[in-house]
Amino acid sequence: MSDMSTRYTAHPTATIDPGCTIGEGTHVWHYSHVMPGARIGRGCSLGQNVFVARDVVIGDHAKIQNNVSLYEGVVLEDDVFCGPSMVFTNVVNPRSHVSRKHEYRQTLVRRGATIGANATIVCGHTVGEYAFVGAGAVVTRDVPGYALMLGVPAQVAGWMCQCGVRLPLPAAGPAASVACADCGAAYRFEGDRVIRA
Repeated sequence: MSDMSTRYTAHPTATIDPGCTIGEGTHVWHYSHVMPGARIGRGCSLGQNVFVARDVVIGDHAKIQNNVSLYEGVVLEDDVFCGPSMVFTNVVNPRSHVSRKHEYRQTLVRRGATIGANATIVCGHTVGEYAFVGAGAVVTRDVPGYALMLGVPAQVAGWMCQCGVRLPLPAAGPAASVACADCGAAYRFEGDRVIRA
């Protein structure tokens, strides 16, 4: 682990390849593998059997639960939560006999977003800030910020507060406002978008 061993902790069964960057206070657990060129921020947690491919970027304070693979093209901003066994892809039409490494598509997960257990994020899309993808959902398009996405394919089923509580729907009006029942944060509804007030 060279001089970085004092900055982060890794279980003895984890494989940390030379040439990756891992921030201070990050924990890498059993049987995980971080490849060269991967960049992981400060205060992250990578659970058991997590794979981080070359050139993947993970921001600060992200939590990657057990059995998650982050393939080339995946970028997670700060405070992202990836639930157990959720799936990222990086090719839209894979074939074992056709090499498509030059066709990898980026998947961007914005700050504070949550992706539930066993959800799938099809590559080439952006998951908006503080969005909440429910367990088992399959995301096949861009996700607006604060959206609650449920189903196969995933559809907007409501809106979530930054604190993780479902927001009430506004009574009426094109630019109505609501407050979170739990933390009191205010939000504005503008058409098909929700904005923190």
